[in-house]
Amino acid sequence: MSSITPIRDPKEDHLITPENSALILIDYQPLQVNSVRSMDHIELVKNIVTVAKVAKAFKVPVILSTVNVATGINKPTISHLRSVLPDVPELDRTSVNSWEDKEFQDAVKALGRKKLVICALWTEVCLCFPALDLIKEGYEVYTIVDAVGGTSPIAHEVALRRMEQAGVQLSSVTQFACELQRDWNRLDTKQPFFDALMENGSFFVETLRW
Repeated sequence: MSSITPIRDPKEDHLITPENSALILIDYQPLQVNSVRSMDHIELVKNIVTVAKVAKAFKVPVILSTVNVATGINKPTISHLRSVLPDVPELDRTSVNSWEDKEFQDAVKALGRKKLVICALWTEVCLCFPALDLIKEGYEVYTIVDAVGGTSPIAHEVALRRMEQAGVQLSSVTQFACELQRDWNRLDTKQPFFDALMENGSFFVETLRW
């Protein structure tokens, strides 16, 4: 069997590609992680680290935002995530809604990409608010439901419903990795793609190693 060639235009593709998308990570800080009640903290951190590794492997642009670090109220991004993205600057702000911060807005607009994958803590606040604003601004917005969390299971679920009704498209860690890879014949990203699925538990046995 063979793949279709040439492949679809990666910039105009209706699916997410490394060339038409960007990843936005908001408030993965100790206080926020520890207050999540919608999923296990270890699983949450593992999943968002996998998302970051996938984005880095596929050269997807990343924006990283924090809240209240400069004021001394909060601590920076958790080390698990920061170690994957050491060269990505943290955009610190005081606004609850990232889109109401000028530096954040400028960074998003400078990307020149309309497909934005946003992950944030908490789902019902720092994810939901900018996601709704970005939809209004004409962006295509996605979120990875197993890499975000809320202050309670119901808060998380209701926020996902609100966003979905507004047009935000829901995805998962596995779907994000597969949507970027799309073809096992893309050899330059095949190994990190496979590693991501192993880390995420999509593959349960050590097979197909090379």
